[in-house]
Amino acid sequence: MRSTLSFQQLLYRASHWLALVCRLVAGVALIGLLAVTIADVSTRYLSRLTEGAIALRVSGSVELVSYLMLFALLAAMAANVEKSQVVVEAFSHRLPQAIKNRIQGLFLLGFTALGLILFVGLLDSAAAATQYGEVTQDLRLPMGPIFQLAAVLSLLLGIRSFVHALLGIIYATGEEAAHGE
Repeated sequence: MRSTLSFQQLLYRASHWLALVCRLVAGVALIGLLAVTIADVSTRYLSRLTEGAIALRVSGSVELVSYLMLFALLAAMAANVEKSQVVVEAFSHRLPQAIKNRIQGLFLLGFTALGLILFVGLLDSAAAATQYGEVTQDLRLPMGPIFQLAAVLSLLLGIRSFVHALLGIIYATGEEAAHGE
C-alpha cells in the first residue's frame, strides 16, 4: 500500500529542502567572506613585515566582502525564517500554542511581502544593470548576476515565509511540527 503525503507534510518537506539550499548558499558565502578577509589581512601584514618588499594585495576585497555578506545574510534569513520570529511573551504567554502559531503565521505574512518586494526591486535592478552594462567599482564584475542572485534569495525568503505562514495559520494545532521528520 502506498503512503501519500498530506499537503502539510509536502509543505514541510519543500520548506526543509529550500532551507538546506539556503544554508548551503549562506555557508559558501561565509566561507568566501572569511577567505577574502584572511587573505587581505595576511597580505597586508606580510607587506608590513617585509617593509613593502612583498607587496601582494587582494584587489576589491571590500567589494567582495560586501557582496558575499549580502548573499550570506539573505540566505541565512531565508533559511531560518520560521525560527526567527518570536511573539512578544508579555502579550501571548497565556495564550494557547495554536493561537501563538496563528499570530506567528500572520507576522510571517509580512516577511512574505518583504521578500517579494525585495525580489521585484532586485529583478528590476538586475535588468537595468544588464541593459546598461553596470559593473562593480573595483573588480569590474557585472552587476546583473549579483542582483539576480540577491533577487532569488529574496524570493526564497518570501516563499519560505509564506509556507510557514500557511502552516502557522491553517495547521496551528498547538504542536510544533507534525511533519514526520
